[in-house]
Amino acid sequence: MSLERTLILVKPDGVQRRLIGRIVSRIEDKGLSIIGMKMLQVTPELSKKHYAEHVTKGFYKDLEAFITSGPVVAMVVEGPEAITVMRTLMGKTNSRESAPGTIRGDLGASRQMNLIHGSDGPEAAAREIATYFAASEIVAAPNALAAHLWATDEE
Repeated sequence: MSLERTLILVKPDGVQRRLIGRIVSRIEDKGLSIIGMKMLQVTPELSKKHYAEHVTKGFYKDLEAFITSGPVVAMVVEGPEAITVMRTLMGKTNSRESAPGTIRGDLGASRQMNLIHGSDGPEAAAREIATYFAASEIVAAPNALAAHLWATDEE
């Protein structure tokens, strides 16, 4: 197993509800490392780049209106199987169907306003990270707690 990176966004509803700290705490409590983080306003152009595969779909107009409705917090999260770990930690897309103990299950109540975005695979993660972050904005450092979080053959 190797370390993976994933893009995580605290969406406008999570920012407006002042859940940034609680979401960051959940990520850090899980033992993952945040190696890049910034707050930004998603523009329609950035939305089209991020959601390129959805631009021609009927729901895209509402998706763009939502993601551009307020600031987001973008993060690059790193750790063993970070993509799968974060997808599990986030919960199902529809917050009402998400299990208790997940971010969406504990804090969300909507399908679209579901607080958080996470890359769904390695290719998407690489593309999304490059969309939101320059290489100079990612500060990879050894996790000083790694020996207490997972076995050396799990890194």
